[in-house]
Amino acid sequence: MERFQILATVTATLIAYGLFRLLSIGKRPKDYPPGPPTLPLLGNIHQMPTRDAHLQFEKWAREYGDIYSLILGTKTLIVLSSDEAVKELLDRRSNNFSDRQEMYIGQTLCSDSLRLLMMGYGPRWRGIRKMVHHLLNNTVAPKYVPYQMLETKQMLNDLLGTPDDFLQHIRRYSNALTTSMVFGWRTPTYADAKIQQLFEGFSEFADINQTGTAALIDFFPILRRFPDWLLPTQKKAKELHRVERKLYLDHWLRAKKEIRDGTINHCFCVGMAEAQKKDEFSDTQAAYISGTLLEAGSDTTSSTLYAFVQAMLLYPEVQRYAQQHIDKVVGDRLPTMADQPNLPYVRMLMKETLRWCPTTILGAVPHAATNADTFKGYLIPKGAGVMNNVWAINMDPARSPDPRIFKPDRYKDDHLGLYDSASNPDGAKRDQFTFGAGRRICPGMHVAERSLLLGISRFLWTFEVRPALDAEGREIWPDQEKLTQGFVCMPEEFPARITPRSAEKATLVRREWEAADRDLLDPLTKQWVHSPL
Repeated sequence: MERFQILATVTATLIAYGLFRLLSIGKRPKDYPPGPPTLPLLGNIHQMPTRDAHLQFEKWAREYGDIYSLILGTKTLIVLSSDEAVKELLDRRSNNFSDRQEMYIGQTLCSDSLRLLMMGYGPRWRGIRKMVHHLLNNTVAPKYVPYQMLETKQMLNDLLGTPDDFLQHIRRYSNALTTSMVFGWRTPTYADAKIQQLFEGFSEFADINQTGTAALIDFFPILRRFPDWLLPTQKKAKELHRVERKLYLDHWLRAKKEIRDGTINHCFCVGMAEAQKKDEFSDTQAAYISGTLLEAGSDTTSSTLYAFVQAMLLYPEVQRYAQQHIDKVVGDRLPTMADQPNLPYVRMLMKETLRWCPTTILGAVPHAATNADTFKGYLIPKGAGVMNNVWAINMDPARSPDPRIFKPDRYKDDHLGLYDSASNPDGAKRDQFTFGAGRRICPGMHVAERSLLLGISRFLWTFEVRPALDAEGREIWPDQEKLTQGFVCMPEEFPARITPRSAEKATLVRREWEAADRDLLDPLTKQWVHSPL
């Protein structure tokens, strides 16, 4: 009897302890940063918005402060919503805040653990990052300007021909730039099935990773044992990876063959092929390194330029002032990169676009803490996700009064490039936070800055943007608050009237493109006849 009582007591104790541990899931420990009230097991999962998450994250920042926590099942997310917090943790303490939490759907199933964006911080990630930096740094970036000069000329000519398709022309421009710089060949038309697969695939990737099912699988690993027929999100993720892997591998193997044949133009893959010989990483890993650069360069640049067009439509006085400024500097020719030091207002326009409509609206993918740390007296536990709340920082009225008004003059005293601004030791003086922070900051910033400056200045030199008209002749004004959903966002699609500012400008644009097409490109393939670099 006594042994039975002891056994019963031990069993009851173990059950009570198990229930206690189970019910403690979802609770916020007292020494964590504050946050919204939690529920047992779920924590704050039930409060995570399915649309316009940036607005809820901004609201929580105003309520709980510049560092708050969300308890998501078995995981913790620390949200940083001030320049001070991002500078201190993600920049100054980057040795501890450069990791990633495990992302089962996004990294394991969708990417076979190969996607650099989601890869954990360690020797493998550092080696790849070092290679990418070496091939995209500020010394190398100017070498890609000939690609940017050509592709802007085609974009302008395409806009003259079919202006209603301006989103497609912007996307072709950004994709052709990226394929040229990464693989050595260009995308001459948006009708290319591979460019459409890229944009559609990345959109699907974002959709899959933002489903409630994906979150539950991430936060409750036991669900991963369920079969695919019970969790169709898992099946979709595996299929997406199969299709995406083939696309990226085809691109890489084509580049690799052209390297062997001696026919490739100067590009990122030439350097990566040398690195592959030295470090012996697989073709699949190489495909995902180059593919990640392709999706990042194509999607973010096009999304920013699309937001810029909307800003010019909604703020015509800014458009007119910018055009006067450009005309005064360049006169009756297209702007070039050499003009940019004399076009400070174009730089201001670019920075305000990145602030006003940040593509990585919630910092893309959260960092993670390698070890426990403290900030402002709060504990940041080991393994916690750490989010750069880009929207809340960019929209902070203390940093940017009237933040939803597009005002390039905010940057009239800011003469720094994007990277130099991000490196400023005073976080309050950083221009915007769209390109990330710390060791995870976008390695393509130097290239993206030139693509945006040249695209914006040439677009404004050539075109005027006005509201489209409905069937009754009334002007259609887009709502600047309606944004697409996903890791990378942009304004929801909107119509606009894009017309040349003069017949003379239109004639010059056509003449410039005809000369470039005739002298630089193969008449059949529309690829470079000779490498411009």
